[in-house]
Amino acid sequence: MTNDFPQVLTIAGSDSDGSAGMQADLHTFFMHHTYGASVITACVAGNSFGIHDSVSMPVSFINQEFKDLADDFKILASKTGMLADAELIRTVVENYKKYDFGPLVVDPVIMTKHGAMLLKQAAYDTLKEELIPLATVLTPNFYEAQKLADMEINSDEDTKVAAKKLRDLGAKNVIIKGKHVAGETDVVKDYVLLESGEDFWIEGPYYHTEHKNGTGDSLSAAITSEIAKGTSIADAIRIADDYVDKAIKNEISVAHKFGPINHWAQ
Repeated sequence: MTNDFPQVLTIAGSDSDGSAGMQADLHTFFMHHTYGASVITACVAGNSFGIHDSVSMPVSFINQEFKDLADDFKILASKTGMLADAELIRTVVENYKKYDFGPLVVDPVIMTKHGAMLLKQAAYDTLKEELIPLATVLTPNFYEAQKLADMEINSDEDTKVAAKKLRDLGAKNVIIKGKHVAGETDVVKDYVLLESGEDFWIEGPYYHTEHKNGTGDSLSAAITSEIAKGTSIADAIRIADDYVDKAIKNEISVAHKFGPINHWAQ
């Protein structure tokens, strides 16, 4: 039996409306011709109007998910999403060190794209000190980059300094997603700093739409897929950025308020 498609893994929560979290990751894996497995860390009940309930998976269950996948699959690359507390983050770190699941893309879900804190201090500290050093690629948004680098970012030069500080935390490659404010932003600039020291900017238009749920998940999932296929880190990031750009630009009408991006746009 041949392996026609590289196998990849998302370590994330389940979002019942399908727009973000594990569901967005699996949509993205599928569109990049990789086979997606999952370690579910939590389940969220919600829709396009908001989140209304959530439950975390027991540590014993998460450990079993990791073991079962390791016993049967050849995971070539993995990514993390929302990890809600310190115990959960430490569980993921311990399992990732135990099993060979390939390069790790860390989407550090610390703050919203509007700057609101999502993690308590203990969880934030554990993510920063124990998970980020395992990252082959780290994909913070603007506010997460400021928080992790412990500095304000007010210029392109500040962004470069912040990226170097994130590298100093242990991440090999960093993409800092540019700041964007509805009604004020016309162009979004993402900055990439590679392990080799090479760096570059990716610029694109800002699309004024309420269908942007799952953009961060999808970017990191696309990078994960491309790494599993043997694409260079630089090209994986460029391909992923283009994928998300098209998915936002070609709006899809799903649900009533804050909807998903269009994974069929490719």
